[in-house]
Amino acid sequence: MKKIKVCKKCKALVESNLDECPLCHGKEFGENPKGMIIVLDPKNSEIAKKLGIGKEGKYAVKV
Repeated sequence: MKKIKVCKKCKALVESNLDECPLCHGKEFGENPKGMIIVLDPKNSEIAKKLGIGKEGKYAVKV
């Protein structure tokens, strides 16, 4: 199982070996994400709209 961390800027879940978020290019990360949302179609997802998510991917509910 790969270790993950969460971008504090966009809440994207990223592999722990990355130094920059591939979605927003943020460089600050948290280590203990709470919950996960997988967004496949952000344009048609009500949850993605409420959370301000504009790209598909895996996101933490809370950092």
